[in-house]
Amino acid sequence: MHLPTLATLLGMTFALATATATEASEPPSPETLTSQARALAAAPMGDTQDEAFAAHGFIAGRSDPLIKTADGRTVWDLGAFNFLKGPAPGTVNPSLWRHAGLMARSGLFQVSDRIWQVRGFDLANITFVKGDTGWIIIDTLGSTETARAALDLANETLGKRPIHAVIYTHPHADHFGGAGGLITAEDAASGRVQVIAPKGFMASAVGENIIAGPAMQRRAVYQFGVALPKSALGQLNSGIGPGLASGTASLIAPNREIDPAGETLVVDGVRMVFEFTRGTEAPVEMNIDFPDWRIVDMAENANATQHNILTPRGALVRDAKTWADDLTEALDRFGDSTVLITSHGWPRFGSAYIREYLGKQRDYYAYLHDQTVRLMNDGLNGDEIAAALTLPPALAKEWYDRPYYGSLSFNSRAVYQYYMGWYDANPVHLAPLPPADAGRKYVAAMGGGVKVLSLAQRAFDEGDYTWAAELLNRLVFAAPEDKAATALLARCYDQLGYQTENSLWRNMYLSAASELESGPFQAKGASASGLAAALSTAELFDLMAVRLDGVKAADVDLKLEFVFPDRGEQTYVTIKNGVLIHRPIPAPGPVDATLTVNRADFMASLLGGVSLAPKVASGAAKISGQPGAFVKFLTLLEKPRANFPIVTAR
Repeated sequence: MHLPTLATLLGMTFALATATATEASEPPSPETLTSQARALAAAPMGDTQDEAFAAHGFIAGRSDPLIKTADGRTVWDLGAFNFLKGPAPGTVNPSLWRHAGLMARSGLFQVSDRIWQVRGFDLANITFVKGDTGWIIIDTLGSTETARAALDLANETLGKRPIHAVIYTHPHADHFGGAGGLITAEDAASGRVQVIAPKGFMASAVGENIIAGPAMQRRAVYQFGVALPKSALGQLNSGIGPGLASGTASLIAPNREIDPAGETLVVDGVRMVFEFTRGTEAPVEMNIDFPDWRIVDMAENANATQHNILTPRGALVRDAKTWADDLTEALDRFGDSTVLITSHGWPRFGSAYIREYLGKQRDYYAYLHDQTVRLMNDGLNGDEIAAALTLPPALAKEWYDRPYYGSLSFNSRAVYQYYMGWYDANPVHLAPLPPADAGRKYVAAMGGGVKVLSLAQRAFDEGDYTWAAELLNRLVFAAPEDKAATALLARCYDQLGYQTENSLWRNMYLSAASELESGPFQAKGASASGLAAALSTAELFDLMAVRLDGVKAADVDLKLEFVFPDRGEQTYVTIKNGVLIHRPIPAPGPVDATLTVNRADFMASLLGGVSLAPKVASGAAKISGQPGAFVKFLTLLEKPRANFPIVTAR
C-alpha cells in the first residue's frame, strides 16, 4: 500500500526554501519622497538609546556569513542586510530604515556575567544561560541549522559546555523549530536534557503550525517577504527580527511543563521563576525571572515595536486587555530588575528605564483596547475605528511603541473582531459577493474597464495610491487579462510599500506587486519530518480530518480501524456525512478494514512516501477486511494548494 506523504498533507512547512521573486523597479514618486520627508521630520531621531542598547556587549560574529544545510543549501546569509547603511533611500520609510539597521546586527552579545544572546541569525534570539556545569538555552531559533550555528559560536567563543535544559517560552516555530540542532529527541525522552515549556505547548504548536499550516504559511510568505530580494527595493526587515531563515524545522516535545499558576525551578544551580501569561502574544507563554541576578526575560510579551493582536499571516485573535494586565503584573513583579531581555530585539538596562519601558508597553495595549471598545460602543465599526485612532504623543514618541510589526490600525480591527467578530452589523455584509463577481459588477457600474483604469491612473498621478489600488483591485479581479490594470496596481503597491513604517505592510505590499507582475511565488516545502514526528496519533488523525474533501465524502460511509502495536494504540475512524471522526478505541463493531502496522512504519510511509506493500507482503503489516476501503479513504484526502494566488483571481 502506498499512502500520500504527510509532507503533502501538510502543504508547506513553516521554514520555506529560499527563492527570489521579482524585485521592484518602480522609482519613488515625488509624492512618496514628500511622504518620506514628513516621516523623517516626525520621527524622534534624536533618541539614540536603542543604538546603545543594540550595540551593548558585542563579543564576536560568525566568520562565515553563510549558514547552510548538510547538503550545502544556504538557509541564512548574515551579510544579506549589509546594505542597511547611511541615510534612508527614497524607497524606504526613514523610521523603518533605522529599525531594520538595528535588527540586522548579528553575533554573540554578552548580557551579564551568566547570560549571552545570539542575535541576527534568524527571526528570533537564542539565549544562553551559564549554569554551574552547562548551558540552559532559552528559545531555539526557527531552524536546526541556525540553532546549531548559534551554539557553535557560543561554544567556540565561551568554551564548550553540555546542554542541561532547553526552554521554549511559547509555541511559535521561531522559538522551538531549532531544537533539533541543539539536542535529540532521545535526549528529551530519556530526561538527559530538560525540555521546559508552558502547559498546553504541544496542542498550541500543532494547532498554529500544522492544522492550519498551509493557509497560514502561504500568507506568511507575504508577511515576512520570503520571496522578496533583500534590498532597499525589497525585503529589509520583519519587524521583530531581520527575517525568516529557511532551514529545517524540528519539534521536540517538552518533558517538563510549567503549571499556569507559575513555578520556581532550580536547573544546574540557576534559580528561575516562571510567570505564565495565557492569551497574550501566544495562547500559552511565560516570562522567566532570574531573581538572584535581577534579570528578567519577558519572552515576546514586551518588544522593540508594537506587536500584533492578530497577525496578518493568521492566528487566533489575542486579548489586548489580558496583555496589558499581564504587563502590569510584570511591572509589579519585575520592575526592580536591572536587566531585561526578550525573545526579539536587544536587552534593556537600568531599573528606571525598565519600569518606564514596561509601563509604556502596557499603556499601548491598554490604550488600544480601551479606546477601540469605547468607539465600538459609540457605534463605529472596525474600519472606522482604525481610521480614527492615534496614539497619545507620550507613547507615539517611543521607538518601542512604533508600528514596525503590529500597528494601531490593524490591531484596533483585531480588538473589534475579538469582541464582535468579522460582521459589522450592516446587512449588506451578511452575504458579500466573491471578489471576482463583485469586481465585474463594480466595473460595469462605473462605466467599464477603460473608465476605471482612467480613474485609477488619475488617482495614481495625484499620489492617491490607496484609492487607485481600491479601484484597480476591482478591475484586476473583474478582468485578469487586463495587463495595464495589473501593472498599474503593482506600481501602487510599490509606492505604498515604500512609504509605510510597518515592516510587514511593506513586505505584503511588495509581495503583492511581485505576484501581479510574475504570478504567485512558487514556494518549495522544506522537510516536514521534524514537525510531524512529534504529532500524537490523535493529532495525526486531526490533520487528516481537515484534509478530507467533504464534497467527495458526502455520500461515503466508511468504518476503519488502525492498530499500532509498537505503541499499544488503536484508533477507530468513521467517515460519514463528509466528516472524519476518530476515537482512540478498538472498533466497537464490524469495520470495512483494519490496518495493523507499527506506527513508525505508518509514519515512514506518510512522511517519506515509503510503500507499505513490502511490509504487508512480509507480514510486518496486515490488512484485514477490504483493502479497497483504505484506497477509497486515501482518495478522499486533499492536498492543500500551497501557492494559491492572493491578489489575483483564482
